[in-house]
Amino acid sequence: MIETKEKQEKIILVAVNTGLEADAIDSLDELEELVETAGGEVVGRVIQNIDHINNALYIGTGKVEELKDLIWETEADGIVCDDELSPNQFKNLEDELKVKVMDRTLLILDIFAGRAKSAEGKIQVELAQLRYRSTRLIGMQNLTRQGGGIGTRGPGEKKLEVDRRVIRDRISQLRKEVADMEAHRDVTRAKRQSNPLPVVAIVGYTNAGKSTLLNTLTKAEVLEEDKLFATLDPTTRNYKLDSGEEVLLTDTVGFIRKLPHHLIDAFKSTLEEAKYSDIIIHVVDCSNPAMDKNIKAVYETLRELEVTDKTIITVFNKIDKLDEIPVLKDENADYVVQAAIKKGEGLNLIDEALEKAIQEMRVYIEKVIPYSDGGEVNRIRKYGQLISEEYSEDGILVKAYVPKFMV
Repeated sequence: MIETKEKQEKIILVAVNTGLEADAIDSLDELEELVETAGGEVVGRVIQNIDHINNALYIGTGKVEELKDLIWETEADGIVCDDELSPNQFKNLEDELKVKVMDRTLLILDIFAGRAKSAEGKIQVELAQLRYRSTRLIGMQNLTRQGGGIGTRGPGEKKLEVDRRVIRDRISQLRKEVADMEAHRDVTRAKRQSNPLPVVAIVGYTNAGKSTLLNTLTKAEVLEEDKLFATLDPTTRNYKLDSGEEVLLTDTVGFIRKLPHHLIDAFKSTLEEAKYSDIIIHVVDCSNPAMDKNIKAVYETLRELEVTDKTIITVFNKIDKLDEIPVLKDENADYVVQAAIKKGEGLNLIDEALEKAIQEMRVYIEKVIPYSDGGEVNRIRKYGQLISEEYSEDGILVKAYVPKFMV
């Protein structure tokens, strides 16, 4: 990532609005956060209200002239467009503007490259970068010509100037490595199922407070920053509820609107932690003005990952930042909780919701367990909820709620 002592790149944001202008402004606000996360400084914005995106230049020729003037006035180093650009749009804009041209997808890939710490994360990022850039070798000239800065980070950056054949070979090799990692992840998941603690995946829009929740509950020491995509590599920790029951909590990569398909494909094995969980905790930043749009983006991504039929606990986080708390609803959720996770408020309510959700997954039993099989009582204590036990001549009469596999 760019160090603060280095010169910050000056960036102008560019968007085409074909609908409501408020939506375009919201999207540019988020794009500005992405630029700041990547280490840049936003020095201007250009929004064009038109019926459709210009196939050649993304924006109209008149707007391009206006953008040239703004680049000169602000001494901008580059622009970032709010939509994914075609190779032609990249090339034409670079030829016209003579500065670095980037789009939202490239910016997100760049941030991921800077955030990836594990070998798996780095491989997934490089794969996504190469897939994206392989079709854009003609454009994006200024990225390599100027060297360094936003848009050039990551394991894949030195591959930009090699030909498509070499890139295809590298993509093929990375796909094999990703397949190996997926196989390893499948083994890990199988081990979890053989030691069947309920698995709880924490999902949510980026910077909603997912890592804060994991850290607060489990002391996991996952990186927390007030930046987008502060955490990239998933972390799993044991967590003991107030009732004494244990669950596995897994933090996941944050979702975002217009999440590039290259990333969804490359990070599928990581994102699928939610698919193989028993319960989902959906963390929402209710102080964000774009809350409803962010919630919608999360559920759209979950559908794309084929995450269905899960018990969902929605945690409306950061209520301490609201002057007045509105009625907070999520029609997709089974349980809704309000919290200020950093301040420790509402954690007991999250525990209660988890206990209720786990209870819903269990079956009530009354049975006599022979003394010769006394270990079963311990298994019930570990994986279920033992209500009572009575000792008799025939064995131990237990009343309990247990997972379905124990029936």
